[in-house]
Amino acid sequence: MIKVLFEDNHCLVIEKPCNIPMQKDSSNDDDLLSMAKRYLKEKYHKPGEVYLGLVHRLDRPVGGVCIFAKTSKAAMRLSKQINDHTFKKTYLAIAMHDGLAAKGHFEDHLLKDSKTNMVKVDPKGKLAILDYELLAKKTDKNLVKINLKTGRSHQIRVQFSSRGHALFGDQRYNKEVIPHTQIALWSYSLSFVHPTLKNEMTFRSLPFDHPSFKDFKEVLQCLNKEELSADNSSSY
Repeated sequence: MIKVLFEDNHCLVIEKPCNIPMQKDSSNDDDLLSMAKRYLKEKYHKPGEVYLGLVHRLDRPVGGVCIFAKTSKAAMRLSKQINDHTFKKTYLAIAMHDGLAAKGHFEDHLLKDSKTNMVKVDPKGKLAILDYELLAKKTDKNLVKINLKTGRSHQIRVQFSSRGHALFGDQRYNKEVIPHTQIALWSYSLSFVHPTLKNEMTFRSLPFDHPSFKDFKEVLQCLNKEELSADNSSSY
């Protein structure tokens, strides 16, 4: 079962569960792309292979809003928006330790080691940019909203950990992590121009049932109310 947030002839917007890969990998675990294709095949009784374009990716442990393209034209136009930085991606995360400013702008060059699948700050890497806003703080946990300007591998995780604010539950980049804790990183919002209708659309999802966000449930409820009151007819 997958949770569909929106669907038309061109786009399929889904809430990705945590710990499911976006597409087939070496684990051979069931992946979201295959699940979505099965959903379309069963719903519309489609014969043969179902086309579904992977427009962007979320790390395996990360949940939240993601979009697939149902046609090659939609995939091309959405990919262009990502390349042009007009496709807006917003995340929620919990960064650890005191000293995090109320707002911030991070710019780094990130380099990925394909053998270890680890990323580090390195002048030889690709430019990575994000802005964040501190929404709430409890003890040594900081709930932040992040506007991702670029989409580098493990970007949010590495940019925060390199500044001494590793994400809660990050099994790769948090040296103080409790084993088997779920990473507190969630794809909260996607905004883009519909590939054919040309109107801007926004889709949101909040991690109410995510165990690592349990200390901030009241803040998430308030955020949900604020966003609903600000929504217009093109937001979901």
